Amino acid sequence: MRPDLKVVADLVGRDKRVLDLGCADGELLVNLHHQRGCDGLGVDVDPDQVVRAIARGVSIIELDIDDQLDEFSDQSFDVVVLSQTLQATRHPASLLRQMMRIAGAGVVSVPNFAWWRHRFGLLTTGRMPVSPALPLTWFDTPNIHLSSLTDLEALITTECGFTVDQRVLLDSAGSPTRVRGPYNLLAAGAAYLIKA
Repeated sequence: MRPDLKVVADLVGRDKRVLDLGCADGELLVNLHHQRGCDGLGVDVDPDQVVRAIARGVSIIELDIDDQLDEFSDQSFDVVVLSQTLQATRHPASLLRQMMRIAGAGVVSVPNFAWWRHRFGLLTTGRMPVSPALPLTWFDTPNIHLSSLTDLEALITTECGFTVDQRVLLDSAGSPTRVRGPYNLLAAGAAYLIKA
């Protein structure tokens, strides 16, 4: 399992009802079920990923998370997960509000576009960064909202009015890291447990 998904699983906890938005092939949900006793449902818009998730035994539905989350009733899950997906959505603030409507807690992980290596690469080459955290070129990436960790935290707390309960900083491989100094400059990404 990807290192960042292990961090997400730790933030989810045990014995939870989990909705995983943008779940891809369902790797996280399989782990949560077998290792943590969670019941989960995945959502993805990519038909190929839906087929892969079904082949893994994951319960999944094909929906567009930007437009179709009204299908879920209020507080119908314990935790909603959005792993490495928020930056690829059209309306991040609306999506965060929907997550908190569906469950009182959410786990969000994101790359940090303000990481020092991205800044340095842009400065020295004049080109948009490509890294383990951002492996695709600017014209192939699904990322449409480029934010720093500081930007994301302002969106969560100031714009949406939610609380950051936990923040785990990630290195370029997606593993947890301790940062001495300004985390917005030194962390390649982060995973957050947020609460309404």
